[in-house]
Amino acid sequence: MFKYFKWSFAILFMGLACAFFRGDTWQASFSLLLSALAIIVIEVSLSFDNAVVNAIKLEKMNKVWRQRFLTWGILIAVFGMRFVFPLLIVAIFSNISMLTVLNLTLTNPDEYTRMLAESHYGIASFGSMFLMMLFMSFMFSDEKENWISIPEKLFKLLGKIKGSKEVIAFIFLGLLQFHLKEGQHLISIISGSVGIFLHTIIEFFAKKFEPSKEIALDAAKNGLVSFIYLEIIDASFSLDGVLGAFAVTKDIIVITIGLTVGAVFVRSLTIMLVEKKTLEKFPYLQHGAYWAVGVLSGIMLYSAIEEVSEFITAIASIIFILASIVSSLWVGKRPFSLRKFKNLLKKKALKQKS
Repeated sequence: MFKYFKWSFAILFMGLACAFFRGDTWQASFSLLLSALAIIVIEVSLSFDNAVVNAIKLEKMNKVWRQRFLTWGILIAVFGMRFVFPLLIVAIFSNISMLTVLNLTLTNPDEYTRMLAESHYGIASFGSMFLMMLFMSFMFSDEKENWISIPEKLFKLLGKIKGSKEVIAFIFLGLLQFHLKEGQHLISIISGSVGIFLHTIIEFFAKKFEPSKEIALDAAKNGLVSFIYLEIIDASFSLDGVLGAFAVTKDIIVITIGLTVGAVFVRSLTIMLVEKKTLEKFPYLQHGAYWAVGVLSGIMLYSAIEEVSEFITAIASIIFILASIVSSLWVGKRPFSLRKFKNLLKKKALKQKS
């Protein structure tokens, strides 16, 4: 297991060293070191379900695009989503240039934090809608087996109605408007609508370019669409981590170090899940991850109205992940189960085809 995290630990020690030597006194150095460590813990705990979702998508990607996600993707995740993206958000919502925002992060971090907090309702509207669509796309699928039976059966029934995901998402976005302050509604509606339509468009192209044996180019197109899809998912997951980091410290360098190390650990975890075929060994793990995504979308939506502790988000994710692992182990140990019976039928059908 250590081989998957050796680079992560190397970057961890380098990052903590950089945070420590940034201080001009022993007290300041230890304070910055602890701040960086706290941000890393927050980022990893908030992103475990992100790693599982990434692994689900990566298993369907060809080796070339899988490698690109793990190399190019980490650069985009670290530099793009966890440094440039927050600057862009503040620039858009505050109507100032990105250079001005960058200058604020280095010279007046308190003002930058204030502006980022003021932009939160727009960020939360986008992130919550995108993650809600991601959650419903999985839960509405007829192909998956049920884990939490009653609600998941209901989701499957809703999934039979064309356009139901979009309608439900817009209903929640509309309900949010009743609780926002005057002057916030237009940006919230635009941001939330972008999140909904962006997921719908990407999901459309992901299905359209599913690899086929007839056209080799389909695999390349599917790889590109899946790559973009994963990067946007990562951006949505990273929003909470970025905002939570500013609650720990206002030092942008230390924040970048903490988020970078956290992102590298999440990527390492993703690789381990794929290569060890963990999703096959724990069949309900993806269910737990998507339930955590659903809870995260709800928390993010509520956070547009009132601040929510990152601790609550992390605990909710961990509970669903652990519950899904326990359920998977319990089903696997039973002498007879419906899952085992279905697997036997699948193997029999494959033998007959071959």
